[in-house]
Amino acid sequence: MCGRMTFTINLSELAGVFPWLIVPDVQVAPRYNVAPTQPVPVVANDGQQRLDFFTWGLIPSWAKDPRMGSRMINARAETVAEKPAYRAAYRRRRCLVLADGFYEWRKEPGSGGKTPMYIRLESREPFALAGLWERWQSPHGDEILSCTIITTTPNSLLAPIHDRMPVILPSNTYDEWLDPGEKQPPALDHLLKPYPPGEMETYAVTPLVNSPTNDSPECITPA
Repeated sequence: MCGRMTFTINLSELAGVFPWLIVPDVQVAPRYNVAPTQPVPVVANDGQQRLDFFTWGLIPSWAKDPRMGSRMINARAETVAEKPAYRAAYRRRRCLVLADGFYEWRKEPGSGGKTPMYIRLESREPFALAGLWERWQSPHGDEILSCTIITTTPNSLLAPIHDRMPVILPSNTYDEWLDPGEKQPPALDHLLKPYPPGEMETYAVTPLVNSPTNDSPECITPA
């Protein structure tokens, strides 16, 4: 799964990696420990090519309780086209979730403990995760825009750490993923694959990241 991430880059620097992106003129503090139910940077397939912030944890439009989203932070690539919570969004409401790193916890044989591992691109540039988004409205008219991150089987770098990894989309697939038109699942399934391990790196970090209340550069400091 993907349950924590980082977004530490200054918004003004995004143009170097996403030159087509419209970035709002706002101040956003660096995030070193983004957790589910918090806002994450998103580019929705609404044709606007604009950076926005959605709640992490997809709330289906038919949900009676928005707290359902806390259980919908990840969607498995193998079943995303079939699950009621995701299948309509997979066809019509796709998005990029921007990050510059994420965490997984490696089980330590014999000790029963887990070591937090930080994972990023070797280039240390921000990247885009394949996501889905939804618009939920309460009976009183309140609106929540939410998203989930699609996961797949791990590449050879991450396999010793966890049995899942988020789908990182290569830049030449952004247009296809963000197409506002409805797409049938077979047209998209080829994008949901592990990212090349040679372009990534990982290292152990301190247990500080275990608590979502800790959100500082120390979270990504090598252990």
